[in-house]
Amino acid sequence: MNRTDPPAAPAADAPADDPVAATWHWLDAAVIGLNLCPFAKAPRVKGQVRVALSTATTPEDLLADLHRELLDLVATDEAQTETTLLVHPHVLQDFLDYNDFLGVAEGLLAELGLEGTLQIASFHPDFQFADTEPDDITNATNRSPYPTLHLIRETSIDRAVEAFPDAESIYERNMEVMRRLGPEGWAALMRRAPGR
Repeated sequence: MNRTDPPAAPAADAPADDPVAATWHWLDAAVIGLNLCPFAKAPRVKGQVRVALSTATTPEDLLADLHRELLDLVATDEAQTETTLLVHPHVLQDFLDYNDFLGVAEGLLAELGLEGTLQIASFHPDFQFADTEPDDITNATNRSPYPTLHLIRETSIDRAVEAFPDAESIYERNMEVMRRLGPEGWAALMRRAPGR
């Protein structure tokens, strides 16, 4: 597994198939650029977001990587790393398999005694909300270039809720942003070369 520090600026010539570069681009262009998560910009600007690249090819190997990343995050000063994106491009490409794995991931969180300390959020290229069609553009709010587990500190969530008490409205706002952007706009945003 490889870890990466946040780039000062994404490389304009980064290969399109580079999961780390694609993840930074998605974070900057979509998550922060479209303000899908109003709480993402501050840790990104402060260099407190880490992207960890898992080379796992089996769910078991991914679980081992997740185990290490959870312990690493909780042991690291929040001023250094507030949140981790664990990108795993070679395993759980099927969304239903990925979704099933989330239960295993939550079980690991409980086993490590980290419930109430960390949370795991989910992003996937084929993410689909219940009761939506696969091509519904609103699914793009949780679509990342590669399957990704987002490890979040509960203290970060608490601060975010204090700063943005109407957090429930983010979901609806994001749906509207995606509807206005449309499938073509979303595809164009994700196609843009990092740094351009």
